[in-house]
Amino acid sequence: MSAAGPATGEVYRVDWQPGTDLLRGICHCGAGHTAQDPVAMWEWMLGHPEGHRPGEDSR
Repeated sequence: MSAAGPATGEVYRVDWQPGTDLLRGICHCGAGHTAQDPVAMWEWMLGHPEGHRPGEDSR
């Protein structure tokens, strides 16, 4: 699933990793994050810039 902010054009992407309970999120800045909880994933994405460093993968 992807969401784009209408005013900002920012794109957030969340993919489910088949065969696991993991979600992989990619922020518009390029930072990545893996989580099992979809709510935690969206909180991480929307909490920008806290925990975000472009090109960095956090868990």
